[in-house]
Amino acid sequence: MHCPFCRHTDSRVVDSRTSDDGLAIRRRRQCPECGRRFSTTETASLSVVKRSGVAEPFSRDKIVAGVRKACQGRPVTDGDLAQLAQRVEENLRATGASQLEANDIGLAILPELRQLDEVAYLRFASVYQAFENLDDFEAAITQLRAEDAERASSAE
Repeated sequence: MHCPFCRHTDSRVVDSRTSDDGLAIRRRRQCPECGRRFSTTETASLSVVKRSGVAEPFSRDKIVAGVRKACQGRPVTDGDLAQLAQRVEENLRATGASQLEANDIGLAILPELRQLDEVAYLRFASVYQAFENLDDFEAAITQLRAEDAERASSAE
């Protein structure tokens, strides 16, 4: 790490703390050459490989924007969407991969969205999983009902 003041090529870490969301580390550093202190923030980079093969940085905002469309007219707040995006990012980072396929992100969104709102889940799944006809919707609804019944019976 170069000192931003004297450009010395080394620095000493004085203090390290995780940020509020736990996804970054804030380090307080001191230059051994000039003695001045400065802070750095370190995050693990996460990139998304699109279907076209182009890689771009991961963005929570894109998750929120995509899910927001599925949630139009539903009782879902911006705070709910932000929490969903954070949980999805945490789950993706927990895999340890630095590059993810766009498809993997969609798969990670589906269970989180289902917990938030089942109608929004069906809307998102219909686009993401390319539903072609009513039979695809019926199959998805049947699966949701079966999983709900299974959950209810295991809770008893």
